[in-house]
Amino acid sequence: MGVPQQPGSKPEHALTGLEVPSLFSDFDLYLFGQGKHYHIYEKFGAHPREVEGITGVNFAVWAPNAAAVSVIGDFNGWQHGATPMQLRHKELGVWECFIPGLGPGTLYKYAIHSRFNNYAVEKTDPYGFAEELRPQTASIVTDIQHYRWHDEQWLQQRAQQQRLSSPISIYEVHLGSWRHIPERHKEGAVEEDRFMTYRELAHALATYVKEMGFTHIELLPITEYPYDGSWGYQATGYYAPTSRFGPPEDFQYFIDYMHQQGIGILLDWVPSHFPKDGHALSYFDGTHLYEYSDPRKGEHKGWGTYVFDYGRSEVCNFLIGSALFWLREYHIDGLRVDAVASMLYLDYMRDSGEWVSNQYGGREHLEAVAFLRQLNEAVYGQVPGTITVAEESSAWPLVSRPTYVGGLGFTFKWNMGWMHDMLEYMHLDPIHRRYHHNNITFSLMYAYSENFVLPLSHDEVVHLKGSMLTKMPGDLWQRFANLRAFYGYMWGHPGKKLLFMGGEFGQWQEWNYAQSLDWHLLAPPSDPHHAQLQDFVRDLNRLYRQEPALSMLDCEPEGFSWIDCHDSDNSVVSFIRRSQQTADTLIFICNFTPVPRHGYRLGVPFPGEYYELLNSDDIRYGGSGLRNNQPMPSGPIYWQSCPHSILLTLPPLATVVLKKRPGSDIIGLEEENLSYE
Repeated sequence: MGVPQQPGSKPEHALTGLEVPSLFSDFDLYLFGQGKHYHIYEKFGAHPREVEGITGVNFAVWAPNAAAVSVIGDFNGWQHGATPMQLRHKELGVWECFIPGLGPGTLYKYAIHSRFNNYAVEKTDPYGFAEELRPQTASIVTDIQHYRWHDEQWLQQRAQQQRLSSPISIYEVHLGSWRHIPERHKEGAVEEDRFMTYRELAHALATYVKEMGFTHIELLPITEYPYDGSWGYQATGYYAPTSRFGPPEDFQYFIDYMHQQGIGILLDWVPSHFPKDGHALSYFDGTHLYEYSDPRKGEHKGWGTYVFDYGRSEVCNFLIGSALFWLREYHIDGLRVDAVASMLYLDYMRDSGEWVSNQYGGREHLEAVAFLRQLNEAVYGQVPGTITVAEESSAWPLVSRPTYVGGLGFTFKWNMGWMHDMLEYMHLDPIHRRYHHNNITFSLMYAYSENFVLPLSHDEVVHLKGSMLTKMPGDLWQRFANLRAFYGYMWGHPGKKLLFMGGEFGQWQEWNYAQSLDWHLLAPPSDPHHAQLQDFVRDLNRLYRQEPALSMLDCEPEGFSWIDCHDSDNSVVSFIRRSQQTADTLIFICNFTPVPRHGYRLGVPFPGEYYELLNSDDIRYGGSGLRNNQPMPSGPIYWQSCPHSILLTLPPLATVVLKKRPGSDIIGLEEENLSYE
């Protein structure tokens, strides 16, 4: 091994004698030590470069407790010590070398010999841009700068598309199971399924999402992961898109094409924990480098994973660099940060005696809180126009408020409370719902304490929880009617929308990561209710995007008011959604029983004629067809705290959306008013 190099020196390549200038300046090393080098992935990892006319690859890795590190690969027979690295900076433990003659496509790992316990191990590159297809684990030298992007128009308007006042309707997707491509062996005897590639998915998924009217897709983690059954939530490659669906360039194409079709991309990203797989981050240099050494802080026993050491600036830099990498280099539009609650509390999923308190004796994980704030400040400062979303299920305050007022700095927070309350309510037989009316109304007590996303996510359709359709009570017709009524209420409720794939057409089976969605349900001779439910979700998205009242004041209390939240006897709720223009006002009425209600009096905010914009009981959606086909004129009868009221028919298990007809303000004819007396 070469003599350890000090900052500013030029390591001499062991094989050629070539003096190679380091990729790290002293300032780079200083920033990394401070945890604030936000382009760190341009330094660490494997980077093709040219030195004095000689092409090769520069390798760099952080291993402060290593006695020796070498690069091994198919180019040197995977022999430890054959291609040694030099210690670039002793205190930080940065190792580096340049290997002439190598280029993109080279397989490699780091052979690390620790200063402790005679520990020797082969590790995947933490900053590697690509990895082999599982179960192989080598990193692959990759140049991601060659792809030519064509999404300039999207990037220019992205900030406008992702404002708090913008309609954001998210289709959550697991790429490995959205749709498979059936194949037949050459012999023609055996059929099998295969994953779609990134490029195939780009065209098929963009067409479908655009047709359905969703504004964004959210991808379950595509950061490289070894075990299919983790769905990507136990990542080993924080800078590498999974090779299951193609090389990095194809993933760039996927993002690029989606953007050209006007579709935003959110990525599930997991800085909360990582798996114990020996080839990756765990016990990296013979010490607990990336994870806390104390198991009371460093292990998620319930998940069988390690917790990142947020008290170590280099680890925080690794994670923040990863977040910025996806936003910058792959043009991702936002990150949904997984398991934030597990980061915020030291006693998360731990019994008494299994956790250690913070310096003040509390359960708050102060280092993780500081990390999350730094993360969000870095995202908004470095990549304006992108967003971050916290999957956070506790009552931690100010999750989606700026850090300068004491918040965590996220753009949005998942409204887990709304989700659990509503799923519990919808699961009830309608005869019992009158006793659980609070499940519908309670969310408005805190709806404006955060900027919320309303999620019906993958977590709710696995582990014997049933599909969205099977959660609904009743016979076949009632199940679909319940689900349509629920979706109608969800799209009317304040908050951005998220629906996991398959929920839009009422899949019967629980989600299975290993197989395709049941697309055959949409084709004859299958029950037409599935296609009709799909039509309803499409029309909900159309309504959501065209009506400003559903998004303009989405995060402002002025955008919502109850008409009646007390009609528990009938299990009916009614409310108003507003924009800054009075003419945009919408009225939602939800009947969560199978009893149609004729002559139901409803208070309205303005005089005029009201008409149906949407009715989930419409025959074309599979409903009974009980509609209000004629305009409903208001009368000057004070009702439900409103100065005017109308009479309408409430269809069974349905959501109805009304709007005042433009120019119909003057209704004062006596014969019309007499009908209200």
